[in-house]
Amino acid sequence: MDLMDEKIQSLLNGEIKDDEEKEFLHIDYSLQQQNFELTSRGIDPKVSSEFRPKVGLNITLVVTAVILDDSLDVLMMQEAKTSCAKSWYLPAARVEPLERLDEAVKRGVLLETGLVIEPTTILKVESSHGNWFRFVYTGDVISGTLKTISRADQESLQACYMRDVTKINLRSKDCLKLIELGREYYRAKHLWHPKQSILIRSVPNLMLRLFIVVRDSQSYQILISNSLYPHLPLCEMNPTRSIYSSLKRFMQYIFDDEPLPQHKPIGLITIEHDCAIQPDQYDGICLTLLVICKDFHQCLDRCRSGFTWIKLNQTLSELVRMKLSTKHQTILHTAI
Repeated sequence: MDLMDEKIQSLLNGEIKDDEEKEFLHIDYSLQQQNFELTSRGIDPKVSSEFRPKVGLNITLVVTAVILDDSLDVLMMQEAKTSCAKSWYLPAARVEPLERLDEAVKRGVLLETGLVIEPTTILKVESSHGNWFRFVYTGDVISGTLKTISRADQESLQACYMRDVTKINLRSKDCLKLIELGREYYRAKHLWHPKQSILIRSVPNLMLRLFIVVRDSQSYQILISNSLYPHLPLCEMNPTRSIYSSLKRFMQYIFDDEPLPQHKPIGLITIEHDCAIQPDQYDGICLTLLVICKDFHQCLDRCRSGFTWIKLNQTLSELVRMKLSTKHQTILHTAI
């Protein structure tokens, strides 16, 4: 197995095996290129080509926990904030500067419910434009005592496990789908992706890596960029646009504009992030998105120079087939 095959296999297994310094050294479709295209069409870009994400400054990261007991009752907390006092919601937190995502979700659950958890996997990632992300975790309770009304504070009034949350006053009904998602996971873990955590690595910006595959007879082919060195196509995401807008523009760039080959985003394979510790670091995120093209013949000879299709071996083709077999083999992503 050559180096490119090893990188592909590691991604399909929810891991990263590459040279971090090289991986983000050359971007196939940068903000600078995107802004140049807009300017050439007489459109003023809404974001600087020098944009770099910093938590608390120009990017918001939120974590939410769906914690279930053996009866699939869900852990809920009652809000103390004046704007939504006495309403109920899932325990959540805004990620603070210098804080990793798993640390933030543990902090949020402890402060709002009194319980200590160990995150086990990410169920879903939600985004609004390209500068607001919510990471939905589930996990195991390892210690602590449920907060009662006698221990109410500015973080929450109380917490408890509930079966039917439709009968209570909810801060927002968007939690209902997240709760059902968590219950689906616990009812049939064997049909879901393996436990997936954030891959800890410093990312210099908001990045989208595309894992684009197409079926070719009995195997799959994958699109590779040969710019600088062989790698999966990588672009910077525009923080004023949705991820799917960034996906469309990147696909237009790769396949030389319209009409695009029929394709469908399936879900996330990996999520890379680390908090900025040094002054010259940023709170970037890299999402690896699995995309399936419907017709191989539509893709032939359509790619811009520097992008090529390579045939995956039987082992890798089988891993791709498994990822495409059910909707929960990848991490769910939605734009809200």
